[in-house]
Amino acid sequence: MENRLYYWELACYETSGNLPQRAIGKSNFIDLSFLPKETMREEYRCYFLYRGGQVSLNTICHDKTYYHQVCKALQLRKNIPDSFLGWQPSKWIELLKIWMLQNGIPFYKEKETLYGTICRTDAPVLQHLKRFLRFIQPEDMRPEREKDIWALKKLDIPIKENPIYKTETLDFTGILQEGLREEVKQAIFLHIKYEKIGTVKRELTSIRKFSGYLMEKGVKINSCADVDRDLLEEYLVYINTNGSSGRGNSDDILKLRAVLESIGKLYGYSHLESLFINTDIPPEVQPVFRSYSDEELKRLNAHITKLDVQIARCMVIHQMLGTRISDTLTLHTDCLSKRNGLDIIRIDQVKTRTFEKPISAELAALIQKAIDCTYDQYGKTEYIFVDAKAPSRPLQYTTIKHKVLRLIKSEDLRDDDGKLFKFSSHMFRRSYGVKLTEMHLDDWTIAKLLGHKNISAVKHYRKMSNQLLAEETRKAREQQTRILLANLDGWGEEYEQIRQDD
Repeated sequence: MENRLYYWELACYETSGNLPQRAIGKSNFIDLSFLPKETMREEYRCYFLYRGGQVSLNTICHDKTYYHQVCKALQLRKNIPDSFLGWQPSKWIELLKIWMLQNGIPFYKEKETLYGTICRTDAPVLQHLKRFLRFIQPEDMRPEREKDIWALKKLDIPIKENPIYKTETLDFTGILQEGLREEVKQAIFLHIKYEKIGTVKRELTSIRKFSGYLMEKGVKINSCADVDRDLLEEYLVYINTNGSSGRGNSDDILKLRAVLESIGKLYGYSHLESLFINTDIPPEVQPVFRSYSDEELKRLNAHITKLDVQIARCMVIHQMLGTRISDTLTLHTDCLSKRNGLDIIRIDQVKTRTFEKPISAELAALIQKAIDCTYDQYGKTEYIFVDAKAPSRPLQYTTIKHKVLRLIKSEDLRDDDGKLFKFSSHMFRRSYGVKLTEMHLDDWTIAKLLGHKNISAVKHYRKMSNQLLAEETRKAREQQTRILLANLDGWGEEYEQIRQDD
């Protein structure tokens, strides 16, 4: 067999253009002869052929460097299997780490995320080896519910998902106790049938945290049947004293209770159904409602125009409609209509219900322009703003979030407090609601324009507009003060202090 895999054999070669010789290097092939066994060479050949259909040729050139490092690591052992399947993946990774230690290559690298936090990820060569080892693993032929990672499309049940968040799998590998993991799978499968997938993912997160706590503290249990009140109280003390937020803790405990109670019903562990008491749930920390000021909106919008034209349209429409970001990204291409000479838009809210409201002719024209742009680029689609890789789906929230955050960081955009803006998409809706209160609309009209079923939430927008209320009532309050001070005459010396303080 030819021990060279030439770049032109890869699918990405045709789309590479004139990739500089500096990137390609002296040779335009991957030398498989560096691998000691014939089967290993074939495994890597198959991997690079697959990889060449997924990434650019420039990425393949980087992968070639990591491949050479893996080959050098294999030289540490004389007796190795004929195939990479001959050992567990962890053993190959351990061998590579020994070589990295000997050559002063760190296991991790740190980088700053778009959110301004520092995260630690595996070194590129480790990522390369792990990807390769995952690729060559034989397909798991077990029923999907028996696997530790579920592909949702293979479960053959309808999934309730928010279309702007793409969820393809549920991962149970973070539940470290095997018996506990199997019990959780049964409860989660039950929950998928009637809960939204976002809720199910948060339930899995709460169970993973609980499992990690058990492992960290050396609590050896392998079934939820062994979870008692004493253990739960120890865990509650732990999560309430580890510095995390009260709101997050409250949600974690609620989700943990939901899963454990379902396991109790499914397996007959009756004590799990009465394990929690009401005081176990800490009170939620009420968020401080804030909206963008006029100056902040001007700064943001002045730079939003630098984004891709369709992304910029999306952000402007989002502000002008006052919708949730999920409702903006899922606007349908047939959402516009005319009624009694007015432009009407239909908004299919993801979280609640469908409603209609009148909009200005200018906004209707902007939305129609966005529709035409999508039709020209992708043909007829269901949504106005679509995922470029899958036009049948709406534009994904993470896509627009990352684009806006990159803009904020590159342009050094700061709020009124001098801090870098965050991507607080819901604050545009709050700003819209506050403007409605400043226009002195009644609560029912505000609720209808925001798509609320009732007026209970309107109070939050009015509360955020207290400054305007103070300014508009200033003259009336000053007049009232003058009248009161005039009436102090003759009330006695003890009341004169009020006049002096004024």
